[in-house]
Amino acid sequence: MSLEAIIALLTTYKYLLLFPIVVVEGPIITVIAGFLSSLGQLNFFISYAIAVVGDVVGDCIYYALGFYGRQKFIERWGRFLGITLERVEKMDKHFEKHSGKTLIIGKLSHAVGSLVLVAAGMAKVPFWKFVWYNFIATLPKSLILLLIGFYFGETYAKINTYLDYTAIISTVLAVLSVIIYFAVKKISQKYGEADAD
Repeated sequence: MSLEAIIALLTTYKYLLLFPIVVVEGPIITVIAGFLSSLGQLNFFISYAIAVVGDVVGDCIYYALGFYGRQKFIERWGRFLGITLERVEKMDKHFEKHSGKTLIIGKLSHAVGSLVLVAAGMAKVPFWKFVWYNFIATLPKSLILLLIGFYFGETYAKINTYLDYTAIISTVLAVLSVIIYFAVKKISQKYGEADAD
């Protein structure tokens, strides 16, 4: 379906159609929703809420694929893709130690997001932890995409270019967020130890 057809459908059915399409293809549709908001066809804030919820629901589908398909996937396709049980066990340990960082960076990186989401399911990251980190990462990502559509949406033929820029910006923001998080954590621990003395 062409972008023009999607825009025509969203103009007609609005939020009723926006949610399921965001679940299937979040980033591009979120940019289009921003564009339609700039034209007064959609409400910016309602579109933002739907984009966030729809994107997280889509993430949960990827998670479920990894969670429920782990053993069958390894048995059936693992040898073709170089995925062994030992490698999956290493992935489990990685997610056990760094699940938050990995999920946030994966979510904000447009290119590898779906792979990280499936891997989180395969590693059996606790579901509500998975949802929380993806929700936190989706808030700025969806806002940036909506703003791109709102201010630059008239050139929606170049949406993929905008998504590439957004992926770069989002990755930088994710890395900065992780650095700030650990800096605050380290300072808190330092003051905690000082108070204990």
